[in-house]
Amino acid sequence: MSKYKSFLPALLAVLVLLIYASTFVVNEWQTAIKLQLGSIVGSDYAPGLHFKLPIVQDVKIFDRRIQTLDAPPQRFLTVEKKDVIVDSYAKWRISDPAQYFRSTGGNVSRTSRLLAERIGSSLRDEFGKRTIQEVVSEDRTELMEELRKRSDLQANELGVEIVDVRVKKIDLPPEVSESVYMRMRAERERVASDLRAKGKEAAERIRADADRQRTVTLADAYKESEQARGEGDAKASEIYAKAYTEDADFYAFYRSLGAYRGAFNSGGDMMVLQPESEFFRYFRSQSGEAP
Repeated sequence: MSKYKSFLPALLAVLVLLIYASTFVVNEWQTAIKLQLGSIVGSDYAPGLHFKLPIVQDVKIFDRRIQTLDAPPQRFLTVEKKDVIVDSYAKWRISDPAQYFRSTGGNVSRTSRLLAERIGSSLRDEFGKRTIQEVVSEDRTELMEELRKRSDLQANELGVEIVDVRVKKIDLPPEVSESVYMRMRAERERVASDLRAKGKEAAERIRADADRQRTVTLADAYKESEQARGEGDAKASEIYAKAYTEDADFYAFYRSLGAYRGAFNSGGDMMVLQPESEFFRYFRSQSGEAP
């Protein structure tokens, strides 16, 4: 018995190694396939503990979480035969572990390269059916969905699912951007010149209308003033005539006083008139001689 007891630790170690070699664990974020002599004998294992034949069978475990493919910017032609540089990315995950292993050998780098080729082909086809205006307008959402469906169909042969495809940025090539910029600048300058010309025309029209209104206003004011002056003169003449008819001598005397006031207040200190002049009528004495 003592001889067998000495082999017990070794037997326990072999048993532990045998159990370890016969089991494998799949985590929640993983999926796995079982290989036997290079052939797939089991796939898509659920999370948990699973068994295999030691040495004869091998297990490949893959990450089934969503992966990101950030491809370098590519140049495509639109339906207008204009070049655009598209920067895009895609989200993918393993949908069929067995097919994924057969198509890519389980190599993530190779998978990214194959997916980039297929997504690039889908982008090329979709951009080739649209104008630049369509790919940057509201139709962009529809474009993204079409890209996802088309890329997903092509990715099925790799055992992966395309969850989403997004275009981060769409640029024009430098040589095209410069010509577009110059064309836009020329168009803006043309619009600005047109607006300035219309503004100048409107200003001239407003100025001419203002001048016309000024002339009309002045003419109306002059007409009203002349009418008022004429009415005033007529009224004054009427008053004078009425006063003359009531007392002709007093009226003549009053008019003479006004004439004297105007003559003597003129600033001159000398007047040359004949004494018998009608102007001095009221300076003569009752006998008719000048004082």
